[in-house]
Amino acid sequence: MWANDTWKDYALPDASAGERLERWGDYILIRPDPQVIWNTKRKNPLWKSADAVYKRSKSGGGAWTVCKIPESWNIQYGALTFQLRPMGFKHTGLFPEQAVNWDWFSGIIRSAVAAGRKPNVLNLFAYTGGATAAAAAAGAAVCHVDAAKGMVQAAKENLRLSGLGDAPVRYIVDDCKKFVEREIRRGKKYDAVIMDPPSYGRGPGGEIWKLENCAHELISLAASLMTENPLFFLVNSYTTGLSPATMGYMVMHAMGNRGQIDTGELGLRVEETGLLLPAGASARWTPDDTTAQKSEK
Repeated sequence: MWANDTWKDYALPDASAGERLERWGDYILIRPDPQVIWNTKRKNPLWKSADAVYKRSKSGGGAWTVCKIPESWNIQYGALTFQLRPMGFKHTGLFPEQAVNWDWFSGIIRSAVAAGRKPNVLNLFAYTGGATAAAAAAGAAVCHVDAAKGMVQAAKENLRLSGLGDAPVRYIVDDCKKFVEREIRRGKKYDAVIMDPPSYGRGPGGEIWKLENCAHELISLAASLMTENPLFFLVNSYTTGLSPATMGYMVMHAMGNRGQIDTGELGLRVEETGLLLPAGASARWTPDDTTAQKSEK
């Protein structure tokens, strides 16, 4: 399991009975998590003094039943700054478990920059720009695509707060699949792709789709945008029906069964027990030496 232990502004003090006890900067939040199926004794006193609590409704959805936090506040990860806010469906605008992926691909980008390249990265379903900020800070030019205008605006603000307001980032409000199809027709190419699709979504015509049913097509389309000398392909998923191995197989197939794939779960360390709470999964593709040598010829 991949986990990041370098966060200073985020922590997971405890998790029990379907809920996380989290620290986001100066504030303590309690949020539901279906992975927390154990019911251990809640010894940590922070359980009784949370600044915000999100409760699920029996009829679906939910709401912040306790909310003693400001409309927004900032936290930092290294040199990056992110603005948080209590959103619908328990979200805060950031997924802290993704920091382990940010560190991974940032190292690849920095190595490419040191070798004289200016990587061009496509970030699909890019949300509030955590991966976009990390890639831009490492030296990449980024195309940030999300269908929600509000999320793209939040991404712009996060990059501005991180001192990356003038970074070479192209912000696109569009359906990701339709955008990729147009980029294919334009002959556009990218050195790396990051994909973080939601479990459920709506197409441009309002049709409901499930990631399990369209993941292979999305990955294959995005893979066709890769340059002849690609750096990496990263796919994230929070869908329980898609195992890391399944995602890895689809990525390898889309990349022509070349290179190498590494798959695994993402985790958050629970301070009370030291154990890792599962928090999604990722498949990471990189070229092997043989692939890189053939691509350079």
